[in-house]
Amino acid sequence: MADTPGRPGRIRILLVDDHQVVRRGLRTFLEVQDDIEVVGEAADGDEGIARAEELRPDVILMDIKMPGTDGIEALRRLRGLANPARVLIVTSFTEQRTVVPALRAGAAGYVYKDIDPVALAAAIRSVHAGQVLLQPEVAVALLADEGRPPSSGRGGSLTDREREVLRHIADGRSNREIARVLVLSEKTVKTHVSNILMKLDVVDRTQAALWAVRHGITE
Repeated sequence: MADTPGRPGRIRILLVDDHQVVRRGLRTFLEVQDDIEVVGEAADGDEGIARAEELRPDVILMDIKMPGTDGIEALRRLRGLANPARVLIVTSFTEQRTVVPALRAGAAGYVYKDIDPVALAAAIRSVHAGQVLLQPEVAVALLADEGRPPSSGRGGSLTDREREVLRHIADGRSNREIARVLVLSEKTVKTHVSNILMKLDVVDRTQAALWAVRHGITE
């Protein structure tokens, strides 16, 4: 199906998967959602990068294993291009050797292809809202990959409040939700998040959440 420009107020989605039947199934479900619109498709990583640069979608649903440029390499290249799209990995691969590299490459979330459709729509909305999807099994994989006990590392310069905000980031909460829980203004939370990213020397919330999991700041 041809690419579409998208309609105002909807979450604009790009589907990147080498199986047409998967793309068709995702499109069929997502297009009945009032707030989600599929604006394009791609069959491999190279095409996905080109479509992402052309269409500038809000969220990309990306498979891991594809011919040519795979999902992890596509993630790295999109990050190098400073493409603003949030990437949600949708794959059948559950092994640690694929989960960890995908998250480290910049994925905002990692779900499996057998996910309930309603849960997938919720995951898309969460990722679009700036949240990080770290499911329990993904956190376990990250901790196993670390291979060493939690340590303070660069987190030693974080204030108590910043560590508290970081815990909520790792739990997948948005700035608005953190502000509500901690009884702070959203502007104050944004300032804390900026300080956390600077002190940990990471580029986004996903990397901050990974750091928190690896260093025992969140369970």
